[in-house]
Amino acid sequence: MSDLPWLTIIGLGENGPEGLTDATRKALSEAEIIMGPPRHLSLLPDTGAARVDWPVPFADGVQHLLTLRGRRVVVLASGDPFWFGAGTVLARSLAPTEWRAHPGPSVFSLAAAKLGWGIEGVTCLGLHAAPLSRLRPHLARGLRLIVTLRDGAAVGDLAAYLDATGFGSTQMDVLSALGGPRERHVTLRADEPVPEGIAHPVCVALTCGDGPALPRTSGKPDEIFETDGQLTKRPVRALTLSALAPRPFERLWDIGGGTGTIAIEWLLSDPTVTATAIEQSPERAARITRNAADLGVERLQVVTGTAPEALDGLPDPDVVFVGGGLSDALLEVLQTRLRAGTRLVCNAVTLESEATLTRWHGKLGGDLMRIELAHARALGSLTGWKSAYPVVQWSVTL
Repeated sequence: MSDLPWLTIIGLGENGPEGLTDATRKALSEAEIIMGPPRHLSLLPDTGAARVDWPVPFADGVQHLLTLRGRRVVVLASGDPFWFGAGTVLARSLAPTEWRAHPGPSVFSLAAAKLGWGIEGVTCLGLHAAPLSRLRPHLARGLRLIVTLRDGAAVGDLAAYLDATGFGSTQMDVLSALGGPRERHVTLRADEPVPEGIAHPVCVALTCGDGPALPRTSGKPDEIFETDGQLTKRPVRALTLSALAPRPFERLWDIGGGTGTIAIEWLLSDPTVTATAIEQSPERAARITRNAADLGVERLQVVTGTAPEALDGLPDPDVVFVGGGLSDALLEVLQTRLRAGTRLVCNAVTLESEATLTRWHGKLGGDLMRIELAHARALGSLTGWKSAYPVVQWSVTL
């Protein structure tokens, strides 16, 4: 036994012992200690091992588990511990040689099998410990999602959220205690009353109805953002995001965040990117936070302050956008601090800031572009063009 990992992570389903394999039964029979939520422990017969209820909050249980190094320990988790499960968290605190895992069928697989859905075409989200707004980017007519929820009461919260977001016609297949004797399946629309008595564990399969889906391209509608008027308008935002060119795992600094549209669209482009928005106005900084929450964006750090001072202590970026507070002093700090290969994009509207970008373009090169847009507007009984302020955009790789 000394050559084997001291910890075994077992994915347990609602069918309890019936779902165990020979390998998991062996691990349980040899365990000195079995840790898990009370519901999981209650599904197993007595094996002679000491039983430890996993505490709340979850992190406290991790700390207790680490004190058991060297003992033969089994941790029980739901279904597949590495799909929105406890296994991912535990693995961060352990060396690869310390543990082994025996996953069971995930709740997503069980739900898809129940409904006859090809799981490769379904978006799966763990919302048992995340805000419902994380759904927002994924809502569009005809799309299928399977989401886990914290408890039965959260089903009503989900229905209310979908209805309030404009997706009240969405079909909800509510699946509780899948794979066990308490299994229950209820089908309803999001704008209908939710039945009482839905038990934990629960997931909901969604077939999205009609509603205001968010466009997949950059340049989202201005109307989806709360604003005081200080925002990069849609066409310029689309061109700016194209220049920023987000790539997986990159970090953005959005200096002069305003409404947060650039940072938020950056984050909506890929689930691995991160961003920091720097905004000197506390009111606007709070608005950026609200916009991010409403649109399901959670990887945004909002810093209230003025650059360059507010940049102290921030993780180095891969890309920087300057939409406000442009000055020679700021650009000099960025040139000195940022590592080679960092991409920099600056937008200017005033003649003074345009002159600043022209000088820096002469020093460092890059691409200098003038964006001029006009919209059709009523001109008496006819129609004419109304020009917006031109925007000068400078992009360069340092």
